[in-house]
Amino acid sequence: MSIWVILKIALKALNRNKIRSVLTMLGIIIGVGAVIAMVSLGKGAQRQVQEEIASMGTNTLQVWTGSMRSFGVRGGMGSMNTLTAEDFGAILNECPAVKAVSPSASTMAQVVFGNQNWSSRVEGYNEQLPELRNWKIVRGSFFDASHVKSAARVAVLGQTVVNELFGGGDPVGQSIRIKNLPFQVIGVLNAKGFNAWGRDQDDVIMVPYTTVQKKFQGGVLYVQSGIVGAVSSRATYVAQEQITALLRQRHRLGPMQDDDFTVRNLSEIADAAEATNRVMTSLLASIAAVSLLVGGIGIMNIMLVAVSERTREIGIRMAIGARPGHVRIQFLSESVVLCTLGGILGLALGVASAVTISQVMGWPTLVSPNAVIISLVFSAAIGIFFGYYPAHKAAGMDPIEALRYE
Repeated sequence: MSIWVILKIALKALNRNKIRSVLTMLGIIIGVGAVIAMVSLGKGAQRQVQEEIASMGTNTLQVWTGSMRSFGVRGGMGSMNTLTAEDFGAILNECPAVKAVSPSASTMAQVVFGNQNWSSRVEGYNEQLPELRNWKIVRGSFFDASHVKSAARVAVLGQTVVNELFGGGDPVGQSIRIKNLPFQVIGVLNAKGFNAWGRDQDDVIMVPYTTVQKKFQGGVLYVQSGIVGAVSSRATYVAQEQITALLRQRHRLGPMQDDDFTVRNLSEIADAAEATNRVMTSLLASIAAVSLLVGGIGIMNIMLVAVSERTREIGIRMAIGARPGHVRIQFLSESVVLCTLGGILGLALGVASAVTISQVMGWPTLVSPNAVIISLVFSAAIGIFFGYYPAHKAAGMDPIEALRYE
């Protein structure tokens, strides 16, 4: 028999008991739907972490002041004032795995334009920040090395600040006041939105770090932190080792002394987050797969019932020339059709659930094509696995005994 004839016979047999067929498929539908929904949640969380790391810059490391043990107490990041701009200059010049650096200094300030005011973060960097953070300028330009060297009062605004002070208009060339000091707006940053921790990345004003030091921090010589860009993603670990060795040498730290700085590799954070998401996704998918197993057991149970109910039919088929292989294929095809239809309906349920979760609860979801294909293949495999025994039992019947069955 051709495959189309086999499928036609299987569908006709299943159609005789519509309610029972639908109830039998229910376990597969729920199982596949749950797997698709859970994997979509895990993939969505993984993508959000990747986007968050990308928004912080590609191939980047963060260097912070602190922490050194003092009388048995560790102060933590930001607890010491040992980093200077010269340290970052040395990192750029003496670490082969580093391609760009920017010292950083920041403060909170009230910003005024006309009769509008807004409280925002004022972050100081050097001219390499757009490259390090992969942050584009949509209007005007970013400040250059001459602005950094002269501690110029120039500012580049985030989209939130532009909306609050200028109503979304063009602020380039306008003068704003930051802590009562006039600053000229020379550029506007591209919108990045909120990060994974709910922080508005566009609520920011960027100025030269030297300006923050001299105008807002009383002329301090140290910097709070800095960003370092490695030549590639693989080079971030090498760069981390080179930076650590160089700063320990520059800060004259002995072999038994703790670092008075912290080098944070964003690649490590991304790898750890992805590993956690993979584990959680696998766990959720495994729990959901139990429904598929239960559905498969239900398929076997119903197929055994069907074999028992259709014993005389099996005897008649064998009596008019059907071979055991034909009977086996007939019942096996019914099992596979049940599971495949259940898998397709479950796929629709899973996608709908993922979309609903994303819209109602605001959780990121991403329907994975691989999860879709694997779920459909797995549901068909369940049909073969759990349908084989009933089909084999039907094929092994004695035609004479089957015809006598009441």
